[in-house]
Amino acid sequence: MSTLTVWKFDNADGAEAALKKLQSLQKQELVQVLDAAIVTWPQGRKKPKTYQAMNTVGIGALGGAFWGMLFGLIFLVPLFGMIVGATAGALSGKFTDYGINDDFIKEVQTKVTEGTSALFLLTGQVTIDKVEDAFAPEERGELIQSNLSTEQEAKLREDFGAEV
Repeated sequence: MSTLTVWKFDNADGAEAALKKLQSLQKQELVQVLDAAIVTWPQGRKKPKTYQAMNTVGIGALGGAFWGMLFGLIFLVPLFGMIVGATAGALSGKFTDYGINDDFIKEVQTKVTEGTSALFLLTGQVTIDKVEDAFAPEERGELIQSNLSTEQEAKLREDFGAEV
């Protein structure tokens, strides 16, 4: 089973720093990062910068289609208004199939704002206490979590063409 988590940081660089630390912890086999994407929203910018942060060749990667659609749904819908409204409704319904519901999306929208950043992770095995201990309190972000069942994960990979 995989877990999709979103970590919100109170500065624009927090997500990138956290991912670097997680990659180091992965080498120690304390966490299995299957895929990751970052949203950084520097102060003074009208919209966030989003990018996939992992090499998607590896097993478990969701790929750019998933992240692009999720970020479009979360961050771009308000900018495009009613034109995208119907499409957003269809996408939102589709993401519900993967355990990503409207409450999850709305919470991310309200918390990831100008001057913050977010790290979107798809993880496998995690030694939670060791990973938590590796982060100083000021480095820890606010966790928004959505667990994926085995069925949801399989459907997600199938629909977005990811390797199984």
